[in-house]
Amino acid sequence: MLFGLSSIQILPVFATANLEQLSLEQLMNINIVGASKYEQKQQQVAAAVSVITRKDIRIYGWRTLGEALASLPGIHTTYDYQYEYLGTRGLGLPGDFNTRVLVTINGNRINDATYDQGPTGRDFPLDIDLIERIEFIPGPGSAVYGQNAMLGVVNIITRKGADIKGAEISTSYQTAEIMPQERVTLGKQFDNGTDALISFSGLQSRGADHFFEFGDTGISGVAHRLDGENVKQMFARASHGPISFDFIYGNRRKEDPTGISFSDPLVAGQFQRDRRLNTQIQYNNNFSNDTLNVLGRLFLGQYRYENPLFYGGEKTLTTGPSDWHGLELRLLSTAITNHKLMLGVEYQNNTHIKQAFQNFDNPDENVAIKSSVVRVGVYAQDEWSITDSLSVTAGLRYDHNDWIGSRLSPRGAIIWQATPKTTLKALYGRAHRSPNSFERDYHDGVSQVANPGLHSESIDTAELVTDYRPLSDLNLRATVYAWDMYNLITLGIDPFSGFSQYQSTSKKVLARGAEFSLDKTWYWGARFRGSYGFQSAEQQDSHLPNSPYHLGKINISTPIPLIAGLRAGYELQYYSKRKTLDGSNTDSYVLSNLNLVTDVPRIKGLEASLSFYNLFNENYLHPAADTNWQNAFLQPGRTVRLRLDYHF
Repeated sequence: MLFGLSSIQILPVFATANLEQLSLEQLMNINIVGASKYEQKQQQVAAAVSVITRKDIRIYGWRTLGEALASLPGIHTTYDYQYEYLGTRGLGLPGDFNTRVLVTINGNRINDATYDQGPTGRDFPLDIDLIERIEFIPGPGSAVYGQNAMLGVVNIITRKGADIKGAEISTSYQTAEIMPQERVTLGKQFDNGTDALISFSGLQSRGADHFFEFGDTGISGVAHRLDGENVKQMFARASHGPISFDFIYGNRRKEDPTGISFSDPLVAGQFQRDRRLNTQIQYNNNFSNDTLNVLGRLFLGQYRYENPLFYGGEKTLTTGPSDWHGLELRLLSTAITNHKLMLGVEYQNNTHIKQAFQNFDNPDENVAIKSSVVRVGVYAQDEWSITDSLSVTAGLRYDHNDWIGSRLSPRGAIIWQATPKTTLKALYGRAHRSPNSFERDYHDGVSQVANPGLHSESIDTAELVTDYRPLSDLNLRATVYAWDMYNLITLGIDPFSGFSQYQSTSKKVLARGAEFSLDKTWYWGARFRGSYGFQSAEQQDSHLPNSPYHLGKINISTPIPLIAGLRAGYELQYYSKRKTLDGSNTDSYVLSNLNLVTDVPRIKGLEASLSFYNLFNENYLHPAADTNWQNAFLQPGRTVRLRLDYHF
């Protein structure tokens, strides 16, 4: 299939004047906001930034944020039939809640205050069809963002009412999981300049039946009707002049077929529910003849977690709700020639973090834990254009909270436009992560004890990036990086109680890697994007679990010349073996996905797509965590989705 699509690309196509495919030059000129909290050209960003557009999401038929990010260099995902996890440049510890990657929507932090989880699967509260673009900024971002931005920042820019210009209705049906999905979106820009959008989305999945083994219990069998999922989402956005408002709500319930946390195997009624509410009001305006930009925002977040499980037939309930609010003020000045000076302050009050364990049959085991913490950060950055071809970026952020005290996060970059076609970047950064409340405070006296003296993690990263554009429609990139992580927080054993306890490891983690990518477009509307990455992440000379050495990615989109308006998006991904927690390795595998999308003839505004995920029905495994009965999980086989979108 790959060679067939490649051969189609070289056929002449003439009716492409109105293609929705952006040229490479247009793609390279998209401004990036997430790297420094203000707009920058990609050549000016102090990172090997990648951009995924709404058109990419449409052409490849990606269903989750994680699927879209998996097309980028240095990223691998893991799925355990509960959540989708993100591995970045060699680090993807089984069971980690994406705590070392910061996820933001329109600049607003989505990581919750209980587990610090950055959602990338169906627990991500925004329908992926409402994304205008995804900015992925790999490497440390704490000099601007503080907490969590250790291995990267994912910033989501949402669509506006002006992008909708009416109404959109979407419906799809997916095999294997027996999954219908719906979305209704209304949007408009009014004559007075007010822009408004509101959207409702829903997903109902019966789930597939899977065979599982449950470790030393000797129990095994098919989890029949235990893989269901239900998702409800709402998004509203309004803006007028310098003021904008976002409201995001997601409610996801995922049934558990795996017996998570060593609960009773093959029992109905066990699930995990995540409810997220994130909202912000933002003011962004220019003053002093446009030499001063002022951004101020107020934000509020809520997270609700429920996990009912059965142990020996006894029903239990684990909950982890949290509430937070805060504000941020950022000033950006260009009054000094050749300098962009930024100064900001950020305050977040995690007011209510409550963790509880309830045993309905034995109330004596019930536990309730309350905590709260205030985070304060002050940051500054100077982007200095020394000459037309040479610039320097220097930044520093000071963070303080009562759990870990004070932390400094520096950042430095030298960017040299060596020739009109070649850009060289030398980057350095330090980032940190405070232990979250679950790692620090949770104890139930049965399986886990708290560790209030837990240290924070830190990471130092050095990186060299070369971008070479020999042609206007061809970009080549080479990146080499090295990062060292200190005080990695992992689940260990408390020597006094013998129970599980999150602890800071004394041995640092060392990672070295290289990434090579190619991006090519053709005038007749095709695009080829490919990358290869090598990564080695070790601790005490032992390779980290769930960390593939080799990653290969190919994405091809092309019009199909025999059918007017039909486009194909094909992706091929190679992942080398991964180490599991028992020391064995999963096999390497190749994953293929194909999406066909077209406008329906004679019905204006109607678009149809047919998607094949895991096209060749590859059998492959992902490593499991130490809270699972299983050592590895067999991943879903071939899935087909039919989708219709109507715009009016």
